[in-house]
Amino acid sequence: MANYGALINGVWHSDGLEKLPVLDPSTGENTGEIYLCKEREANRALEAASAALDVWQCKPIAERESCILKFRDILLAHKKEIVDMVIKETGKVRGNAEYDFTMLVDCLPFHLEEVKRQYGAVIPSPDNSTLSYTRYTAVGVVVCVLTWNFPLLNLGYKLGPILASGCTCVIKPSEETPLATSMALSYLAEAGIPPGVVNVVNGTGLDLVKPLCESKIPRLLTTIGSTVMGKRMIGYGATTIKRFSLELGGDAPVIVFPDADLKSAIPDIVGLKFANGGQICVSPNRVFVHEDIYEAFLQEASNLAAKYSYGSGDDHAGKDEVLQPVVSQASLDRLKEMVSNATSKGARVIFGGKAVDRPGFFLEPTILADVTDEMSCQSCEIFGPILGVRSFKDTDKVFADANNSEMGLSSYVYTSDLNTALRAENELMTGNVCINAVHYSIELPHGGVKQSGYGKDISHLSLRDYFDVRRVSIKRKHSSL
Repeated sequence: MANYGALINGVWHSDGLEKLPVLDPSTGENTGEIYLCKEREANRALEAASAALDVWQCKPIAERESCILKFRDILLAHKKEIVDMVIKETGKVRGNAEYDFTMLVDCLPFHLEEVKRQYGAVIPSPDNSTLSYTRYTAVGVVVCVLTWNFPLLNLGYKLGPILASGCTCVIKPSEETPLATSMALSYLAEAGIPPGVVNVVNGTGLDLVKPLCESKIPRLLTTIGSTVMGKRMIGYGATTIKRFSLELGGDAPVIVFPDADLKSAIPDIVGLKFANGGQICVSPNRVFVHEDIYEAFLQEASNLAAKYSYGSGDDHAGKDEVLQPVVSQASLDRLKEMVSNATSKGARVIFGGKAVDRPGFFLEPTILADVTDEMSCQSCEIFGPILGVRSFKDTDKVFADANNSEMGLSSYVYTSDLNTALRAENELMTGNVCINAVHYSIELPHGGVKQSGYGKDISHLSLRDYFDVRRVSIKRKHSSL
């Protein structure tokens, strides 16, 4: 049974630490353990990252590249056991777990290539008395607090730019899904990455986030997680002036206009909603469908929901419509309460709505009609397989309603009218706006506005958070040409 504690200076430590079981959401049974690190381990990990900074950032990019690409190759050689571990701790189906793994290994070379293109600029001197230019230097020690829904993707989004830029880090995996992350990072030394460049502290957010963020060592605090967690990190981090890169909660609106191609739109929306058990930050949360197509939308969405089976790993291999469990019993209970709250306030259950009678933490694919802002499934991020749908008539009002949220991560619009599409991309207050298709890719910047955070993951723009821009001016001996 796998168990991990603190990885500090290249060595795993667990002496004197209590254990916490990690559950397989598909069965509810133990699949591993972690040792619960505390403030002592957090401080030691930060000190190790600080000590390793000069070594790593001073390495030429070609040397860092050699280590990083070797690390990628080692991960690929151990793909099966890492993916199997992802399945055990998340309940993902194999294809989804392999996607999670692939994003990690793809982020490593992607950010390396982008770092090579972080060009400085020569700034002309009005009197030619100096040569002035800019250059990029690693920001320093980074603290990463990761969430559980895509443990390896989330790791790749942070580790890729950290290693490529020359930063060092302390990573706190989610206590819900820490095993595959810890396993993958156990191969760093074999790849020649110096001790202390990447350190890991396993444990609870309550025990670790405060000391990691309050420390004066880190220069950048970053997370993929909830808005509550982002606010805590900002508050704890105020001991010094720090940078933040925060990808926080989502409350994605979807607007389906009467001229939309429903044969494309409905599978898009339903597929994204039920993918990963609904546990995706960009998942549809509030679906607005024009009244002329409202009942047709609900009927077809229900037909698609009926095709889903339940399972994880290799269950129903070859079938696309497999609904994985949610992460925990607490999450399942929260989702059941959302359904109850909605129906008590007038929502119709079009499909599903109940826990599945089998081991693990499974909720039926659920479609609720006639939802309103007063229901918890519309006022809070769902993070589960519940699709809340309401009708609209007025275009001005639906754009206002879509923006009526503290969050602003992603939005989706389906229409065949160019003017409507252009209005959507101009008016929707989200960091990502997808029109007529769900589209995310490593070369595209990902991040939110409002209470969904700031900063960008992936794309060339992600590197802005991991570099300082240094201006250099050199006096010329002779200012004339």
